[in-house]
Amino acid sequence: MNYTDVHDKLTDYRRQIAAIREKMRDTLADVEPQVVGDYAFTNLDGTVHLSDFFGEHDDLIVIHNMGATCSYCTLWADGYNGIHRHVVTRAGFMVTSPDHPSVQKKLAESRGWKFPMVSHAGSSFAKDMGYVSGKGGWLPGVSVFRRENEAIVRVSDTGFSPGDDFCSLWHFFDLLPGGAGERPDAQKKTSCCSDH
Repeated sequence: MNYTDVHDKLTDYRRQIAAIREKMRDTLADVEPQVVGDYAFTNLDGTVHLSDFFGEHDDLIVIHNMGATCSYCTLWADGYNGIHRHVVTRAGFMVTSPDHPSVQKKLAESRGWKFPMVSHAGSSFAKDMGYVSGKGGWLPGVSVFRRENEAIVRVSDTGFSPGDDFCSLWHFFDLLPGGAGERPDAQKKTSCCSDH
């Protein structure tokens, strides 16, 4: 196919994707929220709770991160760092993983991450939210919570997978001849997202 034909075909596919996303937003608007507890986590200061991270907002975005051993989770988190200051104008934001807070701090410092991280180790949070696999491994994704009077409810969530919409790098690579090809150095390690 010549360049113009391919361009037109891809433009049509992108319009179809945009239409599906609109349907997804409409479907989400009708969801009955899931009431959840005010889960306890740990950070370097001690015990913190889910409610502590809403800040001045009624909404909170929580990332389910598999920890320092997952190269894909690290790549996703590099992306959150770039948009964090924009996200927090609209909602609270935090990342949770099973790692000890000292491990989280070391990784965050090595990557220049600015967002808050907490450990869910010892809690049922990841399992209750559906981010533990049938084999007992951690799963990556995101849950969105809302404060409604005295209650905390989950209003949406989705899992992550390599090449998804939550990491823009893959979409830039898709525009290159040959697509993503070899992943960047950070991705040549074990791809733990598909192992659990």
